[in-house]
Amino acid sequence: LKQVFNKDKTFRPKRKFEPGTQRFELHKRAQASLNSGVDLKAAVQLPNGEDLNDWVAVHVVDFFNRINLIYGTICEFCTEKTCPVMSGGPKYEYRWQDDMKYKKPTALPAPQYMNLLMDWIELQINNESIFPTNVGKSREVLK
Repeated sequence: LKQVFNKDKTFRPKRKFEPGTQRFELHKRAQASLNSGVDLKAAVQLPNGEDLNDWVAVHVVDFFNRINLIYGTICEFCTEKTCPVMSGGPKYEYRWQDDMKYKKPTALPAPQYMNLLMDWIELQINNESIFPTNVGKSREVLK
């Protein structure tokens, strides 16, 4: 069981913030508040004087890293044979559609679905028009 909950094991490499950047400082502040036992509502509030888009971007990347970590603990147990369908229990089946390769909602084994989903999320996070890394660039997020 110890190997299942290894906090250093992730499905994909953990996304990092560049030290010395505003987002790195915001990430440190968010981590400190979450680890201090502070009220969660206060922990996620936009700090005074900070840009809302940067604050949201930090939390999106942090959420991606946490999901990545959680999925990394189970991905070796969820194979195409053991998880032939991406589902949320017996009532819900998730189908993949990307309008490129999968033009219609398509049933996929859970590992394949997760790979496509994580690839898609990384494309969004790395898209400079959605999540610019330089201060002063225009943003599409929350407009």
